Amino acid sequence: MAKYTIEYDREGCIGAGSCVGACPNNWTMAEDGKADVAKKDIEDAELEENKSAAASCPVNVIHIVNNETGEKVV
Repeated sequence: MAKYTIEYDREGCIGAGSCVGACPNNWTMAEDGKADVAKKDIEDAELEENKSAAASCPVNVIHIVNNETGEKVV
């Protein structure tokens, strides 16, 4: 089981692309102008980059949850 899970409300995405700029290894822009996440289940090595993606989102639709504690990291 992955240590963290990314919760992403794609419907609320406004297509700013800041997540892609912060974490191009896991976030891309789709043809419809909204972001897509490649991997929702991540480990420690991927956490910081994805935290940056979540923190940079102007509409706060990206959250990361610690699967062991249930706590929202972002």
